[in-house]
Amino acid sequence: MFPQVLTLPVALCLGSVALLLVFERQGIKRAEWLLKPLAALAFIWAGLASGALESDYGVWILVGLVLCMAGDVLLIPPGQGPAFLGGMLAFLLGHLAYAVGFWQWPLDAGRLLGAIVAMAIVAFVVLRWLWPYLDKAFRVAVVAYVVVISLMVCIAFAISEVNWLIPAGALAFAVSDLAVARNRFVAPGFGNRLWGLPLYFISQLMIAATVTVAH
Repeated sequence: MFPQVLTLPVALCLGSVALLLVFERQGIKRAEWLLKPLAALAFIWAGLASGALESDYGVWILVGLVLCMAGDVLLIPPGQGPAFLGGMLAFLLGHLAYAVGFWQWPLDAGRLLGAIVAMAIVAFVVLRWLWPYLDKAFRVAVVAYVVVISLMVCIAFAISEVNWLIPAGALAFAVSDLAVARNRFVAPGFGNRLWGLPLYFISQLMIAATVTVAH
C-alpha cells in the first residue's frame, strides 16, 4: 500500500498506536501524551518523505497533517471543554486544507455531483443520530464540521484518473470521526478507540502517501 520510502514513518506511527491502545486498555492514560503526538509526528514525517514541499498539492497536504496533529493533542484531555472545541476547529481546518489540496487535481463533474448527493444523505443520517446528544453550544460546531468533512470526501471522490489512496484516505478519515463522535457525545468506551484510532492514523498515512503522485 505504501511506498518503500515510508517504511520507517509508517512503522513508527502504527507501532505507537498499537502501544497506545495496549496502555489505554490497562488504564495507563498518561501514555497518550507521549504516544499520540509521536504517531502524529510520524504521519507528518511520511508527508515530508513523500515530497510534500515539492508541489502545491503537497504543501496543502502538509498543512492538513500539521493541523491534524494539533487536533490530536487538543483531543487528549477528556470531556467537552475548550480543548475539545479547539481540537474540533483544528480538525475542521485540516479537512479544509485537504479539500483545497484535492481541488488541485482535475475533477469529474458527474462524480462530484454523485458524491454530493451521497454525502448529503450520509450527513443527514449522522446529524440526526448525534442531534439528541448535542448541547446547544456544540450543534453549530458539529454541523459545520460535518459540512466540511463531507466537502472533503466529495472532492476526493470527484478526482479523475489519480491514485486510489486519495478517496480511500479521505473516506477512512471521515469514518474514523464517527468513533470520536460516538466516544465524546454518545457512548464513551474503549471500543470506540480500538477501531477509531487505527483507522484514523492509517487514513493520515494514506493521505500523506498521495503526495508521491503529485511530482
